[in-house]
Amino acid sequence: MSLIAGSYEKFIWGYKLRQSNPTSSDQTLTLNPQFSYAAHLSPIKSVAVSGVVAASSAGDDTVKLYDLATSSELGSLLLETSVTSLSFFTPPSLSSFPRNLFAAADDGSFSIFDVDPFVLLKTIQVHKKGINDLCVHPSGKLGLSVGRDSCLAMVNLVRGRRSFICRLEKEANIVEYCSGGGRFFMVSDGKISLHEAEDAKIVGEFESAKRVLCAAPGENGLIFTGGEDRALTAWDTVSGKVAYSIEDAHKSRVKGIVVLSRDGNSGATENPYLLASASSDGVIRVWDVRATNKEKSKPLSEANTKSRLTCLAGSLKIFEKITVDKRFS
Repeated sequence: MSLIAGSYEKFIWGYKLRQSNPTSSDQTLTLNPQFSYAAHLSPIKSVAVSGVVAASSAGDDTVKLYDLATSSELGSLLLETSVTSLSFFTPPSLSSFPRNLFAAADDGSFSIFDVDPFVLLKTIQVHKKGINDLCVHPSGKLGLSVGRDSCLAMVNLVRGRRSFICRLEKEANIVEYCSGGGRFFMVSDGKISLHEAEDAKIVGEFESAKRVLCAAPGENGLIFTGGEDRALTAWDTVSGKVAYSIEDAHKSRVKGIVVLSRDGNSGATENPYLLASASSDGVIRVWDVRATNKEKSKPLSEANTKSRLTCLAGSLKIFEKITVDKRFS
């Protein structure tokens, strides 16, 4: 399992989550550092991972692509504006290598890249102001974006054009499809709203005491959030209540959250249900959320990058051998 974090200091950090003794019944996991790389000329805004491939963007107007199996850079493209959010699309037939990369930008544009070869296919003007976040439907046919113009937009990724836009009551900073793609949710400050994917009808709302800075969909109708309250919260979209919360998960605000594994994934029902989180104090932690009913939840593993982390992404793909490229240090 791979974790990639971006930092204010312009570095990306790569970690592998491994079981300490695979032959033992001991489920102790460790975060092993794989690389740290001065990837950009300005603070990193977004990272994305799919299988063996990772991507990063920053305020230097570049998007970079990496091969995690060899810890090497696959390519770099210079755009006319800085990219604020990245998302991969990987067809089921290409489980380890994504087909497309999608990028949202500060000028309100939505770009579509081919991953192999790494080229820009098309740029679509979607919002009048910068885009805060984007997400891609599991089918790869539709994308959603929310912008600083307080609008929600839908992009037809097959035809390469905007197909829908509507004004929101308040600017949203996060948008994400739920597991399966039948619903999506948006985050505006501390408010999380759940919508039907077909017509954007609101079917549920949740309120966090403080601003939510990151969110990720889970299985069984769960939505995980983290933010200025330094906690990790699981919202149950079926009951409309908080399923559980890991209080004081970090000493500083949570800037990234990733669901690393799911119960029953590939038949491995004995695997822990793993959640990774990153804080602006530089600490990355991995949790088994099944242990949240204990008085004080403790992370399974953690690593300190000693930098100001800005984002986090993860992949379930496991590699037994890592060859570090000379461009990494």
